[in-house]
Amino acid sequence: MSEPTVADATTRIYESLQADNADIDVHIATLKAALTRAGLKEAVFDPARLAHNNRSGRKLMQAYFRQRGVAVKFSAS
Repeated sequence: MSEPTVADATTRIYESLQADNADIDVHIATLKAALTRAGLKEAVFDPARLAHNNRSGRKLMQAYFRQRGVAVKFSAS
């Protein structure tokens, strides 16, 4: 079985966020590993796909992911 790509891991995080953060820590760890394999330093998310698309929600997400070793950036939409 192949390792999940950054896009796969990001999609799973979107799904987790919509499902009240179900297994979010597992998905963050998967994303961190995928970023490392891809040689990337940060994950990019589309704010329109977030459950709480406001400044407070984005900052909370960035802080939570940063505590788990993943830098988060949001795309301009």
